[in-house]
Amino acid sequence: MKVVEAPSPNFNARTLPITMLVLHYTGMESAEAAVTRLQDPAAEVSCHYLVHEDGQILRMVADEHRAWHAGKSHWRDIEDVNSASIGIEIVNPGHEWGYRAFPEAQIDAVIRLVAHLKDKYEITRGNVVGHSDIAPTRKRDPGELFPWGKLARLRLALPRPTKNLADPFWSEAGFCLALERFGYDVSDRMAAIMAFQRRFRPELIDGEIDAECRMILLALLLPKPQGDD
Repeated sequence: MKVVEAPSPNFNARTLPITMLVLHYTGMESAEAAVTRLQDPAAEVSCHYLVHEDGQILRMVADEHRAWHAGKSHWRDIEDVNSASIGIEIVNPGHEWGYRAFPEAQIDAVIRLVAHLKDKYEITRGNVVGHSDIAPTRKRDPGELFPWGKLARLRLALPRPTKNLADPFWSEAGFCLALERFGYDVSDRMAAIMAFQRRFRPELIDGEIDAECRMILLALLLPKPQGDD
């Protein structure tokens, strides 16, 4: 896998082992603008890798360092997500600048990169997440157009459950308790529900807890024979 070095000065020391991958979109008008910002010391943001639309991969911060990509975030029992994760920025204008589908060459490169890092650091599928999963009140990326299903079919991310679904008939409070158990910060219930939908039911992101949402979440929480690998 060819990687082009494009160093950013924006990093510091990790305090946790690497156990997560966080996928972002750049959310800027152009790839050039995104790279410039990620290399700007005044911006105080960075990532480990950036994937261009043509599939070129830039390495901006070495894996062993703590890049500044997650901001204030939470996943499962991890509060300092930057220390525990590798951040991958995927070039896309995002919702503010004309959100669009991700090109095939770009997704192929993302898949190769995620597969390499997941294997290298023994990261579980449940810890391959989007920025919106770890910061639901602030972020929507990589968004509802990101093809999580392609990653899931290669066992690089959790799949959307589709078989043998049963409705647990949870109340809103019960659903949010289950959502918190799965990993989300539910301090803002609506934001957490929409983040869950964006990831696992992207065709309808309305913040409403319906039977389909309850069934998907229950299936994700049930123990799997092979575990959450």
